[in-house]
Amino acid sequence: MGRVQDKVVFITGAARGQGRAHAVRLAAEGADIIAVDLCEDIATNGYALATEEDLDETVREVEKLGRRVVARKADVRDPAALKAAVAEGVAELGRLDAVVAQAGIAPLGLQGVQAFIDAVTVDFNGVVHAVEAALPHLPDGGSIVATGSIAALTPATVDNPANGPGGLGYSFAKRQVAAFVHDLATVLLSRRIRVNALHPTNVNTDMLNNDLMYRSFRPDLDSPTREDALVSFPATTGMGNPYVEPEDIADTVLFLVSDESRYVSGMQMRVDAGGYVRKRPQLPMF
Repeated sequence: MGRVQDKVVFITGAARGQGRAHAVRLAAEGADIIAVDLCEDIATNGYALATEEDLDETVREVEKLGRRVVARKADVRDPAALKAAVAEGVAELGRLDAVVAQAGIAPLGLQGVQAFIDAVTVDFNGVVHAVEAALPHLPDGGSIVATGSIAALTPATVDNPANGPGGLGYSFAKRQVAAFVHDLATVLLSRRIRVNALHPTNVNTDMLNNDLMYRSFRPDLDSPTREDALVSFPATTGMGNPYVEPEDIADTVLFLVSDESRYVSGMQMRVDAGGYVRKRPQLPMF
């Protein structure tokens, strides 16, 4: 028996990166998956987003593990589309035990105010919409996990003016995710539905590995390559590593979805290789 045997988990942004890693890790431990992704680009986001082929690959990887998966193309900015996807998934899989609100973009650069709006509506509103779609189906004792970012907890990161309105929108959205999780956990205490946020450092996904992010880490160069940026990536960690892998985040998602975390709620769970404590050391107590 797996750690999440026969649970059903709804995951947004499931086509690749962290979302796919979560789906595969949970499936390996016995879960069935409702997988949702936009599978289209967003104009202000300067790197390509996941495709329908990516979502198909997530389906294949889950099914190879002997688990069921319902995959739908849906925009987290569209609450009706998410509600429909969840309802269809529950009808086919029979239940819902957890939601992992993972979908996110990082529209860095100088794309104007729309980049700010897109970052907020995907990275924050998308979390709210995923929770809203899942709540009518979640039983008492269920689990809600939202992806934040170490950028929400430490200033002067992506909110640097050089990253444009989209960078500020990303930072704002992730700060709101942290606040939302804290207060939603309070609201759901009576139902024992636990609500937790995961705040990663750099993760080795397409969100990190693109030209816009390279320029963010190496503003001293006109056209930095990944190799140029790699020497600066460890600025967001405390252990000297440039990034963590999606599977490192998925291990913590598994814990938060499993019954092992049945008394864990309202947490701002940092998987950041010590990046936060490096930048925000605890003040001494007098």
